[in-house]
Amino acid sequence: MYCKFYGLKERPFNVTSDPAFFFSSKKHQEALSHLLYGVAQRKGIVVITGEIGTGKTTLCRFFLNQLGQNTKTAFLLNPYFSDAQLLEAILKDFGISVRDKIRLSFVWELNKFLLSEAESGNNAVLIIDEAQNLTPRQLEQVRLLSNLETEKFKLLQIVLVGQPELNQKLNLYELRQLQQRIMVKYHISALDSDEVANYIRHRLRIAGSLQERIKFTADALQVITDFSSGIPRLINIICDRALLAGYVDETDCIDAGIISRCLDELSSYFPKN
Repeated sequence: MYCKFYGLKERPFNVTSDPAFFFSSKKHQEALSHLLYGVAQRKGIVVITGEIGTGKTTLCRFFLNQLGQNTKTAFLLNPYFSDAQLLEAILKDFGISVRDKIRLSFVWELNKFLLSEAESGNNAVLIIDEAQNLTPRQLEQVRLLSNLETEKFKLLQIVLVGQPELNQKLNLYELRQLQQRIMVKYHISALDSDEVANYIRHRLRIAGSLQERIKFTADALQVITDFSSGIPRLINIICDRALLAGYVDETDCIDAGIISRCLDELSSYFPKN
């Protein structure tokens, strides 16, 4: 609705995980470096955690775009499967067909695929998002997949991505073998206060805003920072509503008054403590 008014090619503050809008904050850049290192060095299991809305899925999609053709990938966004279905979903995303829908066949075909890729000089990466929802039994199954290896290196690099509850689950006594196989871990925290303004400008620029036509005043940025606590998804929600309000007011300047009005409208979704 407001894109034509502001001369934007698309909405800059969608809450979808679009890698084109990936913002390289200090924390997100460090997380990306951990991912690239873990995969390139064939470390086996990498764990990335972060609070809701910190951009974990966007990071994963951006990371996948950085990998070359010699890296085969499988990306599970929703691990709500039975144990056997989880294995089947992994194989399906790798493009592996299995005739017999039993666990032994799944593991056998996956191992055959990984060995073939390794012989061709390729690597393989499995990313499981929302991994905090995996059961201990499924996490143990993931550990067993990490055992697929040659004498020199791991055949499958596994990235577990989830909310902080994932770490609590990984610390369970029954998963101590899995814990010992995690070689790389990183927690994504919220944006620093001085990164919020840069984040907003970045997304506006990617969406096509020329010469910083849309202005967020310093007071407006402070209100956004206080409201969001640096969580990207919350920044997107309030900024999207603010651009709509600016369009209605026919102004390019988003001030604290507009932001406060938008927060009042959103109060039913984000009640104050």
